[in-house]
Amino acid sequence: MSDVMLTVAQLMAVAAKTAPKCLGQDYVDIQVVTGEKLQVLADEMEKFGRETGKANFDRDAANVRNSKAVVFVSLRENKPLGLDCGACGQEKCAGLETREGPEFAGPLCAWRVLDVGIALGSAAKMAGILNVDSRVMYRPAAVARKTGLVRGDIICAIPISATTKNIYFDRP
Repeated sequence: MSDVMLTVAQLMAVAAKTAPKCLGQDYVDIQVVTGEKLQVLADEMEKFGRETGKANFDRDAANVRNSKAVVFVSLRENKPLGLDCGACGQEKCAGLETREGPEFAGPLCAWRVLDVGIALGSAAKMAGILNVDSRVMYRPAAVARKTGLVRGDIICAIPISATTKNIYFDRP
């Protein structure tokens, strides 16, 4: 089953990669993490939750620990689209200065963040088409970025599993 799940994760990565992007410019990165790296990530998530006092990092770590793979989708570079639309909070794209936040960088070009969202939707749809359970998650992504496992200004994680019951819902 592990080979099948790796193939599903790779197909999800293809779906994310080929998802439409603003102006046809690709600033989205996709990375698949499996095996021992998942266990290390889960350990780091539990540690981060304890050290920061933030809730549910332990719960989501258990999900990562019981997943066959995690597909990460990230914004490689916050290069504004150039529309001067103000959606990021700045009047002009030239005024958009990214700073490090507690877990992610920001502010970000709203259109580049939409690119990440469309890629995430495409990847999650592929998992659904293949009848594999998944859930878009913030906590594994925040810790993957903090530990250097995945790079990007903003990152989302999609763990996948194929068991009798979806492990990502009805959680304590």
